[in-house]
Amino acid sequence: MKFGTGYAYWGTEWKCDYIKMVNKVADIGFDILEIGADHLYHMDDGQIDALKAEGGKRGIEFTTNSGPSKEYDFASEDESVRNCGMEYFKTILHKMARLGSKSLVGAIYSYWPVDFSETATDKEAAWERSIACLKELSGTAEELDIECALEVLNRNETYILTDCTEAIDYVGRVGSKNINILLDTYHMNIEEDNMYNAIRKAGKLLGHLHVGECNRKLPGMNNSIDWQEIGRALRDIDYQKAVVMEPFLLKGGEVGQSIRVWRDLSGNASPEQMDQYITDSLVYLKKCCLG
Repeated sequence: MKFGTGYAYWGTEWKCDYIKMVNKVADIGFDILEIGADHLYHMDDGQIDALKAEGGKRGIEFTTNSGPSKEYDFASEDESVRNCGMEYFKTILHKMARLGSKSLVGAIYSYWPVDFSETATDKEAAWERSIACLKELSGTAEELDIECALEVLNRNETYILTDCTEAIDYVGRVGSKNINILLDTYHMNIEEDNMYNAIRKAGKLLGHLHVGECNRKLPGMNNSIDWQEIGRALRDIDYQKAVVMEPFLLKGGEVGQSIRVWRDLSGNASPEQMDQYITDSLVYLKKCCLG
């Protein structure tokens, strides 16, 4: 297993100085920095090459996380929207190949978060459309040797994939070795009868794991989840991929609005305390996962 974090832990806006962030996470002891797919989409070759060089210098790998906007919705009834999504994600995959990022993760089968007041929730039809798109996208992913891990979300953020059982069915219908599953402890806490057994059920189809407490604090901050049992479940399936923290403690800004953080969860922490929190959490998480 390798351990990482999303870039947004330290801020309240969906933006980042990735060169600076590479050095921060390397100093803390992470193996992986999870970057934003849309950020990568808008990078030029020079920016990508500079980020790759900095990651190589500091021993940091990159995973790429997408919460697509509605204009790229693979489940859309509008064929032009689906075509736009295909062009968007194929561009991202090629830029990932230049960066050396081997894992695209997130709700790439639709858009995030779903606006239920505007989106028809005919699940069967959405599956048919989005599976067809992912079958096509998987060809590019296979050519570039990149895995796409589809994130299982809770009922308030999507209607398409909300538990491990249906995710297994869904990726089976896509039928590509490069399309697998992302489970997230926050979403599993809401939707799974037993999140530890869900990990075991995913087995070799588990391509990525997001971790955080039930209220999105850092692993170990309140132990609302049995992290020792998470580790046992991962070892039971011989999981050897990324375990990436996705904590959100700070209210305000774009991040607070998108993640629905309406109160400060950090204890009014200083930047130095935020660094210490995540450093301590990484030590704890590694101990639980590696045994």
